[in-house]
Amino acid sequence: MATDDAMPARPMPRFPDGFLWGVSTSAHQIEGAAGLRGPSVWDAFTAEPGRVKDGSTADVACDHYHRYREDVALLADLGVDAYRFSVSWPRVDSPGGLDFYDRLVDEVCAAGVRPVPTLFHWDLPAGLDWLERDTAARFAEYVSVVAGRLGDRVGKWITLNEPAEHTLLGHALGVHAPGRKLLFDALPAAHHQLLAHGLAVRALRAAGATDVGIANSHGPTWPASGDPADREAAEFYDLLLNRMFADPVLTGRYPEGVGELMPGSPGEVAADLEIIGEPLDWYGVNYYAPTRVGAPQGAEIEFGGVTLPAELPFSVREIEGRPLTDFGWPVVPEGLTELLTGFRDRYGDRLPPVVITENGCSYEGLDDRDRIAYLDGHVRALHRAMEAGVDVRGYFVWSLLDNFEWAEGYARRFGLVHVDFTTLERTPKASYGWFRDLVRHGR
Repeated sequence: MATDDAMPARPMPRFPDGFLWGVSTSAHQIEGAAGLRGPSVWDAFTAEPGRVKDGSTADVACDHYHRYREDVALLADLGVDAYRFSVSWPRVDSPGGLDFYDRLVDEVCAAGVRPVPTLFHWDLPAGLDWLERDTAARFAEYVSVVAGRLGDRVGKWITLNEPAEHTLLGHALGVHAPGRKLLFDALPAAHHQLLAHGLAVRALRAAGATDVGIANSHGPTWPASGDPADREAAEFYDLLLNRMFADPVLTGRYPEGVGELMPGSPGEVAADLEIIGEPLDWYGVNYYAPTRVGAPQGAEIEFGGVTLPAELPFSVREIEGRPLTDFGWPVVPEGLTELLTGFRDRYGDRLPPVVITENGCSYEGLDDRDRIAYLDGHVRALHRAMEAGVDVRGYFVWSLLDNFEWAEGYARRFGLVHVDFTTLERTPKASYGWFRDLVRHGR
């Protein structure tokens, strides 16, 4: 395990008192114990041949359900302030399912770590559908049950994780569960998730919660060139992946022209937006990289393991001259500074304090110096945004453990801790020791 000599040669800038250092996971990716919960859309998806690249499932994953005490001990040794995990809706719907989260939250609190549950991280119960409005109401009911059970020990809550990706990858392009290829007919899934978020905020407030946020994924959109067609395509992509999910939450409005595409009459959409725009205590940002976008090229494009159809009104291009992670994602730390200062400029006083709810990378090996360099660069970029006046209150690394990486199966390793998926043995990587030292020195 790495020690102080794993710290970068340059001193890390100090962060304010009370800055929250944490790590993140999600239920479907680590828990396993599939027989002790109801089925989700991901169980149905992974059962279909060819959906997951290595043919694997999350039936066992990291077996965190049975090994959570071991994993919480890793959290305690890491010295983080907070642990972001997700609650499995299908597990809560099963007999005794909430008992597991009772035990987990007790263990996390006993370790001196703050539990930060995410209430939806893509594992929708089988039989429910984000294309249906009623799913939002069902979600609010489930949130009330969880808050009623855990709210005496949980202060900080996250409603949804990455509704943009769940819409795009799961409902528009079909590469994630539930596997639909609806393109722009997937927009109801976006609207109903956002409505679910707003209803969940109200349910949490009714349960006494005073520290509520969302985890939205964002990144700068860079035009492929100064050509007007490339700039127009980049603006559309930015609207689709950034503004369509941030504007309603932060301003109570969709970007111009988007509201008309959502399900319901104009009056119904306006009423929904009042709910979606419920004030938040903080805004969560998942950041990985910018996206370089140009005009459509009239052909399918392979990008980041996803095939983008030719009929899309944009094309995603490679960002050249940058190192790549093992996932093929470009390493652009300054994109985080650009994103955060851009959000401050765009939303002004409508932007509450920000928490980086995910940031991380996939690399192989226990001596993962590339991961250390990645995290070091992004933490410094975050500090530069704070120096520029952005109110950032916390930073969570994705992820504590190597895990089931959705359609990639077990081929991508984002963890600070290596997991042998045969023996399930946990082994801290060099980056684990580096982050432990950062947390200690950054306070």
